[in-house]
Amino acid sequence: MLKKGKMILVICAVISVMVLGLISVTLADKKPTVVVVLKAGDSQYWKIMKAGMEKGFKDFGIDGKVMEPSEATPQEQVELLMKTYKEKPDLIITAPYSSSVGPTLETLTDIPILLVDTDLTIKNKTAYIGTDNDDLGKKAGAFLASQLQPGDKVAIIGGDLSFPVFRERVEGATHSLQNAGIEIAFTKTGISDDPKAVQKAITMVLRDHPDIKGVVTSHDTIAFPVITELKKQGLSIPVIGPDGLTDMLALIADETLPGTMAQNPYDMGYLSVETALKVLKGENVEPFVDSGVDIIIKENAQHRLNFYEKIVK
Repeated sequence: MLKKGKMILVICAVISVMVLGLISVTLADKKPTVVVVLKAGDSQYWKIMKAGMEKGFKDFGIDGKVMEPSEATPQEQVELLMKTYKEKPDLIITAPYSSSVGPTLETLTDIPILLVDTDLTIKNKTAYIGTDNDDLGKKAGAFLASQLQPGDKVAIIGGDLSFPVFRERVEGATHSLQNAGIEIAFTKTGISDDPKAVQKAITMVLRDHPDIKGVVTSHDTIAFPVITELKKQGLSIPVIGPDGLTDMLALIADETLPGTMAQNPYDMGYLSVETALKVLKGENVEPFVDSGVDIIIKENAQHRLNFYEKIVK
């Protein structure tokens, strides 16, 4: 009888060890979950960033997904963020549409929050991964100035300056151009991405300042209609739109434009996932992870163009 009891105890002990082993293996195999909520998803810029994130998920063994709101509005993004939060991922990465999304993000206090592309001053932000947009603007202005002579006139055409990204770029470009002795003859901001609105602005510039020698824009979506209108007018002057998307790269590769400054959406996406893994491992991370700014000229434009075209085709 005693022998039988001992045998039962041994069997129970063996089963317990096996069960605990299976639980340990299951927990060890469980991948961390990360959800990304972008501000939009239908543009080339976000597709490139998404590709960098998906490469990061694969390389770092993360169960991740990228989500975009059905419409690019603050309200749609807030609703998607709250839906994502209820799914209880281990970490959320988001590119906030604007500062109006900040109050919602500040309610998500029991989960790490990483910001990508657009920074906000929210108290529960773990880190911002992206471009130093003031630096990008300064380098864009300096690059344009390097193509000109002191005293030459330029125009600055920008988007809505309530978006910190655009405001910082315009301020940075203005600083560099003025320091180089370039005259800023015309500044127009608050321009939408509608090509007709951009065309109207550059037509006004050419009417009032036919002797301008260059244009800086806050982003490529404004730069392209500017370039189109200048071409219609028979003008060939440098235009800087500091995003470095494929149309701009193609114009540099064929020497229509001398060059531009470019941020790195692919690297931004990849670095955001790498930072997420560090956070989930309990490692310390820098509050600002800089994804860098590159000078794009003829010699390196085609290489980047080929890489991006594989992503967005």
